[in-house]
Amino acid sequence: MKKKTIRDIDVNNKKVFIRVDFNVPMDENQNITNDKRIRATLPTLNYLLEHNAALILACHVGRPKGQRVPELSVKPIVKRLSELLGKEVKYADDCVGEAAQKAAAALKPGEVLLLENLRYHNEETKNDPGFAKQLASLADVAVDDAFGVSHRAHASNVGIAQYIEVVSGFLIEKEIKFIGQALADPQRPFVAIIGGAKVSDKIGVISNMLEKVDTLIIGGGMAYTFLKAQGYNVGNSLFEEDKVALAGDLLAKAKAKNVNVILPVDIVIADKFAADAKHEIVAADKIRDGWMGLDCGPETSKRNAAALKNAKTVVWNGPMGVFEFDAFAKGTEAVAKAVADSGAISIVGGGDSIAALKKTGLSDKISHISTGGGATLEFLEGKPMPGIEAIADL
Repeated sequence: MKKKTIRDIDVNNKKVFIRVDFNVPMDENQNITNDKRIRATLPTLNYLLEHNAALILACHVGRPKGQRVPELSVKPIVKRLSELLGKEVKYADDCVGEAAQKAAAALKPGEVLLLENLRYHNEETKNDPGFAKQLASLADVAVDDAFGVSHRAHASNVGIAQYIEVVSGFLIEKEIKFIGQALADPQRPFVAIIGGAKVSDKIGVISNMLEKVDTLIIGGGMAYTFLKAQGYNVGNSLFEEDKVALAGDLLAKAKAKNVNVILPVDIVIADKFAADAKHEIVAADKIRDGWMGLDCGPETSKRNAAALKNAKTVVWNGPMGVFEFDAFAKGTEAVAKAVADSGAISIVGGGDSIAALKKTGLSDKISHISTGGGATLEFLEGKPMPGIEAIADL
């Protein structure tokens, strides 16, 4: 089902409520340390301003759990957004009630208002109808551009749709286009790369991907649970004892579905978990007691690159090793390069994968870098996305 976007509505002279994901990291002095999420919404905001709308923005910062926590105020974002838009952004010290109503009523076309942290009210995360109605009363139409909360049914992205039409901004439109298309009708060969520390975090993603992909590359800490399921000794490597049987079941499912699973065939092992650890490369079935695997080896990287070479669609979530340590970053860097060189429609999600990609300087060669975190994972799992479902259909 195609969803309505801001292109499909008339916003001229209208007040537009926009749910954005400005949950940005800040240091102890409340200086924003990464403004990527703010920048990601600029195409949507600029489009609305160019079409003579008055913008009422709402977001959350952190988890204040219904309390007014000064350290989690949106005030630092007001300042940064003003700089990025090149115009004053007004501020209301609440998102509902008299302060918000007054500020919204006074707003003129071409002006921007940022409401205070939605999560200062528990009613936001409880999807309280009365709270949603108050938010809706501020505007003529609502825009959802906060993909990062699409997997949550909150008042500002789901409840509000009971009182006012909700359409998508350009950011959510892009997420739906790339991830939705990859899952529904991928160009083939379709390769998924799933890494990270724990199988338990990615069971749903792996199970869903086995229904869709031609090749599944498994790396990172979770690979050792799969190696253990094949009867290998994994030494002191990270693995989940209670998930070994499940890993075996997933491998059997892959075989039954004719999905090619690539597990590490060689491992960079270390004598401790440290950047300066003594390390060497061994075959995957030769990890010694007292040693731990911290990256896949060069032969595995070659196999991964070969599988990616002819791919037409690639989804990557999770690093291949402890990429924060240079000595154990080679497997992740090799995957990043292979994905970038493949020419495939490529989707990268998850903070660690994005950070690893940034480290290699290849971000601009990726079709789509998802802003979602947990939302991206749940989308890849095939779970319902309440925030997307609440957007009006075309």
